[in-house]
Amino acid sequence: MSPSPLIPLERFFEHPAYTNVRIAPDGTRIAYLRPWEGVLNLWVQDLATGETRRVTSDRGRGVLEYIWAYNGDLLYIQDKDGDENWRIYAVEPTGGEPRLLTPGEGVQARFVEVHPDFPDEILLALNDRNPALHDVYRVNLRTGERTLEVPNDFGAFNFLADERLQVRVATRMTDDGGGELLRRTAEGWRVFYRWGVEDVLVSPMDLRGDTLYLFSSVGQDISSLRVYDLRSGEERTLADDPEYDLGMGDWSLGYAFLYHPRAERPEAVAVYRDKQEWLVLDPSLETDFARLAQVEPGRQFGVYSRDLSNRRWIVAYDGDQQSIHYYLYDRATGAARLLFVSRPEIEQYPLAERKPVRIRARDGLTLHGYLALPPGVEPQGLPAVIYPHGGPWARDFWGWEPIAQWLANRGYAVLQVNFRASLGYGKAFLNAGNKQWGRKMQDDLTDAAQWLIAQGIADPKRIGIMGGSYGGYATLAGLAFTPDLYACGVDMVGPSNLFTLLESIPPYWKPMVSMFHARMGHPEEDAALLRAVSPLFHAENIRAPLLIGQGANDPRVKRQESLQIVEALRRLGREVDYVEYPDEGHGFFKPENRLDFFRRAERFLAKHLGGRAEG
Repeated sequence: MSPSPLIPLERFFEHPAYTNVRIAPDGTRIAYLRPWEGVLNLWVQDLATGETRRVTSDRGRGVLEYIWAYNGDLLYIQDKDGDENWRIYAVEPTGGEPRLLTPGEGVQARFVEVHPDFPDEILLALNDRNPALHDVYRVNLRTGERTLEVPNDFGAFNFLADERLQVRVATRMTDDGGGELLRRTAEGWRVFYRWGVEDVLVSPMDLRGDTLYLFSSVGQDISSLRVYDLRSGEERTLADDPEYDLGMGDWSLGYAFLYHPRAERPEAVAVYRDKQEWLVLDPSLETDFARLAQVEPGRQFGVYSRDLSNRRWIVAYDGDQQSIHYYLYDRATGAARLLFVSRPEIEQYPLAERKPVRIRARDGLTLHGYLALPPGVEPQGLPAVIYPHGGPWARDFWGWEPIAQWLANRGYAVLQVNFRASLGYGKAFLNAGNKQWGRKMQDDLTDAAQWLIAQGIADPKRIGIMGGSYGGYATLAGLAFTPDLYACGVDMVGPSNLFTLLESIPPYWKPMVSMFHARMGHPEEDAALLRAVSPLFHAENIRAPLLIGQGANDPRVKRQESLQIVEALRRLGREVDYVEYPDEGHGFFKPENRLDFFRRAERFLAKHLGGRAEG
């Protein structure tokens, strides 16, 4: 066996050649994001002629996300250097000067709803009156006129509108960390659905008339898709799985719940087991999903976008040894035509399999995860990296994962484990992580590393830990609380002090702070716990070398989280490298910054674990 060739770092961390492909409501054109002068911009292609046009010319941060409006315009979001104060712009598909639809400075905008019966209107949420609360506005896409639709004086953080573009359902948190749904009545907003902190897996999805579709785990362990009648209060289950939460689809493949854009009926729902699979609710779509499963057998797929007639679909396929492939699927003919390969250059190289694994935690809990091994290398005594996900109320997915592939190509065994508190495995698994930051959640990562050693895969003296956000916290916690296990750590935008983390959350997260207190700990009531699990207060235990990367404008994990642990370690004379990017926020979006950081990380890991590095 011989190691695979080194893949250039750019292939992993530059912008994809094509991403976010969406079809226009009339089915005649597609839009997508593609780099121009190194920056992601919006492009439009005519499906009949193939003519392609770039419709934005941004040279700064680029376009992050967009949707088609039903009047044919494209609506896209941008922030300033990662501050997450999203602005929404409209641009015509033929190009021209973009129109700013939302306030510019210090205001965060969110999409709420569009509907084909109101092509020139959109509902947006803005926190312009109160930074902690978003109000709902009706915006005219032609004139830019904004009208206050729902003043949010009752603490909601999410809204749902019906097919008449009327906001009728809202979500808010309760003081115990649970939540409730409210309906809009002539007398005001009234609560009609409640859950406790154990049931955070409640998410309203669509509202048609008085029929509400939602994911909920109330009354059972697993989150199911349900139908709730606002008039009678009757609730019934539409779809469920005995082991996995519904609605936990991989966002890179599109929506986890498909609802007919015109006939207004539920069609399919995703269930994420080891890979994404589908439960078809509408019998008329069974043939379509059977055909799509054969386009790229063994890959997972999602319906990324559809036209208004529901005839033409954009379908995204994903695999562990490929980037995302976008197809145009015609339901009338059954034909699927490949449009774009997201990262064509990477597919010229041998990539690692990411195999699903099961690991038994020390208390008997089953942990699901993914293991990537370097191609062409005997999987024995390898340097290894434990790579925990962020959130922590999230999960790792199968499929294309650039950091795992980069590490495997450099010679490391890479283990990603969905530790307790991860989503997708029921609320008992989620709640097993309550107030367990740095404790049982960290034990799960320790047990995963010990499993790698017991399998003979990992060299026990050459194990590192690396992650972003919560994964960055887990990196710091791993070095502080299990200092003999890890030879080094790489922390990206990870919190070091849970007191200052909770004190400095963005104002628009304030409606959810009770949930943070219930799941992490209350700064006053659980002060001893938070101090015990904050790596900053145990910096003297950190002996392994550490690399930290931080965005200067991060609104979630502010730069003080990195600066205070760096200062503490340097006072102790410990080895810590720190790099801060002035034009980034929570993570590194710009490719020049990603390449700079991961080049540093590659050399750092090669020095301390013995893997390969370019140059």
